[in-house]
Amino acid sequence: MSEAAGAQGRSDILSRAAVILTAMMFGLTYSLSAPLIAIDLAQRGLGDGLIGANAAMHAVGVLITALLLPRLVAGLGPRRLILCSLVGSAAVLTAFPFMPAIWLWFVLRVLLGMSSEALFVLSETWINALSTEDTRARSMAIYTAALSVGLALGPSILSVLGTQGALPYLVGAGIALCAAVFILAPFVVAPTFEKPSIANPARYFVLAPIAISATVLNAAVETAGLSFLALYAMNLGWAEENATQLITVMMVGAIVLQLPIGWLGDKCDRRMLVIGCAVVAALGAALWPLALGNALFTYALLFVWGGAFVGIYTLTLTIVGSRFKGGDLVGIYAVMGLVWGGGALVGPLTAGFAMQATTHGLAIFAAAACALFAVAAIIIRRA
Repeated sequence: MSEAAGAQGRSDILSRAAVILTAMMFGLTYSLSAPLIAIDLAQRGLGDGLIGANAAMHAVGVLITALLLPRLVAGLGPRRLILCSLVGSAAVLTAFPFMPAIWLWFVLRVLLGMSSEALFVLSETWINALSTEDTRARSMAIYTAALSVGLALGPSILSVLGTQGALPYLVGAGIALCAAVFILAPFVVAPTFEKPSIANPARYFVLAPIAISATVLNAAVETAGLSFLALYAMNLGWAEENATQLITVMMVGAIVLQLPIGWLGDKCDRRMLVIGCAVVAALGAALWPLALGNALFTYALLFVWGGAFVGIYTLTLTIVGSRFKGGDLVGIYAVMGLVWGGGALVGPLTAGFAMQATTHGLAIFAAAACALFAVAAIIIRRA
């Protein structure tokens, strides 16, 4: 009996490791491709508006996958679908530097978004299936920290390899394939996912308005930041290598601060913590124009801002996981996938045009979005 329990324990540990690795791969492929493609397109002479439109194609891919995901999971199973997504991400990243026609980059960006969304939703559902209520916030904190590790690795790879040529694309593709080999291992057991029903998405908006609003915020600001933060800093005089490292600093804050935020989430009112993180994120983004004139101030501010901003998402995932089970839980995640695509579509477009209108357009956009969410969360909580 103890032998069976030990085998089950090892299987659970390996399954958790699989979730963490999947989340990291989602973050890495996204954070590597977003600034890399943006800088690459800028060097090819495209303006901020078209670069934002290309980034928005990632969101189109997300929307397509979110609509098809229930059927895909039912037909392929979670493990096979994750494997297809990792291999697909590797193939698309490999194709970018060898694609001569710029319009085809928009098609590739759609395909990359489709692969990323499958990794994103399946890993979230998987980690919730492995969580208990007493430690759910900490489990979700570890998940989002792993996601942030992946988001930090992408810009770090760029700062070492640079953005010239095919090498950074090929490195990202190779890492995705390595993750696929691990997920393929027979000792990694995926849970059985209940097929959700999203015939009436409005029902889930009513059930989880804060979580769905947080998803829109996360998608809009995250996609805009990853696509434009390096360019924003470069426009203010930062060297390319130092500008790409700013994303890493922000992601390190997101990683390090998730564990204390998760601990607080298991001890305190989670909705009040969500509002507090949103207020900190809004004030922090408003200080970006001042901070970017001083390197140390910039690093400290982005460290705290990254932790607070990602903390919003950590806590809302925890709230959803604690309140809903079965079909409702998966249904809410499906709707969150849909609205994530909408936020990721609007975010880069709005930020791109804001940056065309004013030098500090990205900071204004991020501060306004976080402030609006904080106000909405307060109103929803009181209601």
